[in-house]
Amino acid sequence: QVQLVESGGGLVQPGGSLRLSCAASGFIFSINDMNWYRQAPGKQRELVAAITSGGTTNYVDAVKGRFTISRDNAKSTVYLQMNSLKPEDTAVYYCNVNIAGRYGYRADYWGQGTQVTVSS
Repeated sequence: QVQLVESGGGLVQPGGSLRLSCAASGFIFSINDMNWYRQAPGKQRELVAAITSGGTTNYVDAVKGRFTISRDNAKSTVYLQMNSLKPEDTAVYYCNVNIAGRYGYRADYWGQGTQVTVSS
């Protein structure tokens, strides 16, 4: 079955850095686009960063220049390098993939989430 396992979250001071990892299994990782979402308490879940199978990246304006999404197809892992962290980045971060299956359907799969807290 599809599984996304996240790691790397924690408590960091403003201006600090964290690197999140998402280890994927149960599907052909190399041909699928991968995404990072985040959700703060009382707010909607938002797409933070995306990377296509070909390596093209996109970011929400709030993190441009500070976050970098990357992937290692040999390890079936997607990363989110987060630099110059701000308190507004505090949220649960989720790894996501939308997979095309048989009969024309698509399905979203999510990791368990990892907490990132930016506070002094």
